Amino acid sequence: MRRLTKKKALTLVKELDAFPKVPESYVESTASGGTVSLIAFALMAALAFLEFFVYRDTWMKYEYEVDKDFSSKMKINVDMTVAMRCQYIGADVLDLAETMVASEGLKYEAVNFELSPQQRLWHMTLLHIQERLRVEHALQDVLFKAAIKEAPPAQPQSNDNPASLRACRIHGHMYVNKVAGNFHVTVGKAIPHPRGHAHLAALVSHDSYNFSHRIDHLSFGEAIPGIISPLDGTEKVSPDANHMFQYFITIVPTKLNTYKVSAETHQYSVTEQDRAINHAAGSHGVSGIFMKYDISSLMVKVTEQHMPLWQFLVRLCGIIGGIFSTTGMLHGMVGFLVDVICCRFQMGIYSHIKEAPPLNEQVDGEALAPTENNTQTINSAVAD
Repeated sequence: MRRLTKKKALTLVKELDAFPKVPESYVESTASGGTVSLIAFALMAALAFLEFFVYRDTWMKYEYEVDKDFSSKMKINVDMTVAMRCQYIGADVLDLAETMVASEGLKYEAVNFELSPQQRLWHMTLLHIQERLRVEHALQDVLFKAAIKEAPPAQPQSNDNPASLRACRIHGHMYVNKVAGNFHVTVGKAIPHPRGHAHLAALVSHDSYNFSHRIDHLSFGEAIPGIISPLDGTEKVSPDANHMFQYFITIVPTKLNTYKVSAETHQYSVTEQDRAINHAAGSHGVSGIFMKYDISSLMVKVTEQHMPLWQFLVRLCGIIGGIFSTTGMLHGMVGFLVDVICCRFQMGIYSHIKEAPPLNEQVDGEALAPTENNTQTINSAVAD
């Protein structure tokens, strides 16, 4: 009974076979079929090889949500050079809540504003990268993934005599409230004031004003090595003494999650303008460098993603099966068309096939009478 049941089960399985086997004696190999097979195998290998590189690569996924963190502090990272002596200028932040943040985290270092050949090469490289980033926005994803590997080369330091240095490098970081504010560098040191703040600039002559500057780095939030901000490499030369440079910055909080780093930083966009201060001509204001920033209420989550293994296998099966089926159909259609054309014009294997004349066809004006041999041949054919 068990044997009978097992036999029925095997018979049922055989009937469900979706891949019937064809005996070798029924299969005919042709040169055209072999050529198409070689082409199909070459395409399969090439596309599978390229698909493997796609599987190895990663991409960045961008998601947006409301930033609910409004109580924490935001870090400002600054590295800029102003063409004035350090004792004549001061840098600080005044936010929208009239809270002044002293520049205790900033360092003032006497440097030379002119760059050495090595420094100029570094600066021109940074400007070239900025130009490419404005044209090819996809390079930002490359920087996000490459930032965790190594930091960009630091700016070479100058070896000039400190007594001959007439510029000031301001570098360091400050922690400010997550509200709109104004980071500015102007004449005189900042002093506290009940209604805000002021700069003591009485001892500085107007003729010595020179707010030509170079921004080597300006970022907000956690500093990530390799990330290039929009203002990095900016260099402005003041045509006159009393000049105001303004930068209007929109900051977007960003959470960066890759396979090797997780950080909370900020991206920003910037517009800029500058004008000469001339009270007689109606151009009022204070000479200096003003960076007015505002913080967006939306947060961007940038996540590095990788193709799952099952998706790679599905795509690989689709490539192999699609090419195999497509080349088989194309080969069958081309073979059918070739057979039709060759049969119509009696070419190729059809060149030796000719129509036999009918029995009663006239040959040289006489009827072709059936002979005894012809009659026997016809009778044997009918018997068969």
